[in-house]
Amino acid sequence: MTGTDGLALATRGLRKSYGSRLALAGLDLSVPSGVVYGFLGPNGAGKTTTMRVLTGLIHADGGTVEMLGKPFKRGDRARLFDVGALVESPTFYPYLSGRSNLRELAASGAPVPPKRIEELLELVGLRDRARDKVQGYSLGMKQRLGIAAALLSDPKLLLLDEPANGLDPAGIVAMRDTLKALAAQGKTVFVSSHLLAEVQVMADVVGIIAAGKLVREGPLKEMLSMQGLVKVRVRPNELDAAIKTLTPLAPVDKLTESDRDEGWLAVHLDGERAEEVNRTLAGAGIFASGLESGTDLEMLFLELTGGQGPAGGEGSFVGLGAANGEANGAGNGQATAGKGTAA
Repeated sequence: MTGTDGLALATRGLRKSYGSRLALAGLDLSVPSGVVYGFLGPNGAGKTTTMRVLTGLIHADGGTVEMLGKPFKRGDRARLFDVGALVESPTFYPYLSGRSNLRELAASGAPVPPKRIEELLELVGLRDRARDKVQGYSLGMKQRLGIAAALLSDPKLLLLDEPANGLDPAGIVAMRDTLKALAAQGKTVFVSSHLLAEVQVMADVVGIIAAGKLVREGPLKEMLSMQGLVKVRVRPNELDAAIKTLTPLAPVDKLTESDRDEGWLAVHLDGERAEEVNRTLAGAGIFASGLESGTDLEMLFLELTGGQGPAGGEGSFVGLGAANGEANGAGNGQATAGKGTAA
């Protein structure tokens, strides 16, 4: 595989089908070492399939995978000793304690010092419940135990599929800080998540896929800076006049997905021109009550993917706002993407 120097993980031309449904259509990923990499895409875009291929749970129909500088092929189980993984919902022996489950997992892989298990139980906040049977654990506790299991071998590469599932807000913040600290130590963290706002504050590099193909990849800050946007809020009864006034500057969309966005417009130009937007409106007698510059990850994601999965996939939550938008705003150029679209 060429062009993979300095990468902890790389795929080239990765393909996988389930019957007639194409899940991966030549996926190329380049994950640098020592970063938190956010892996995003609509439901059914191929994220979990990719995670399964990377962990050897399923085999790709074509393409190559390189992990920690070496090709990863069938039968390379020992290669995974340097990789920690949490794919989908973690599964444990329900009648064993959390501590005993970690001991069983440790015995099946690379050697793990006993003190490592205790350190991880402390890290994920399960030390006081370590003797309890897992069948009595909440969803969040099982998720934390799954993260501990992924960290057992002190891996150089960590693959996490929706690691925030079931975690409360404090747990999500603690997980984020932990993953960033691991990356600062030189480890690579590959995170598939639908929590776009969380990925935005956690990830160094992002890869966005749609219909099994990569549509954008790169340092997150650079990606957001390239997507110029100014959001401005005016009185609802002045929206049409504001659009007419601002259209000579750049394309303008209404943000109509919820009541909290009433009166907001998205002006597609460099964020540094926010003052120009404000002056233009004021010159027309329209006074803004809110002004924001810059693009968030959610808007970039929706622009690149449309928030929709592939045809024949598992579909997407449409929501009442989108239904009303189709009924009331069809053909008028309104942007009706919701704020909580799953990735």
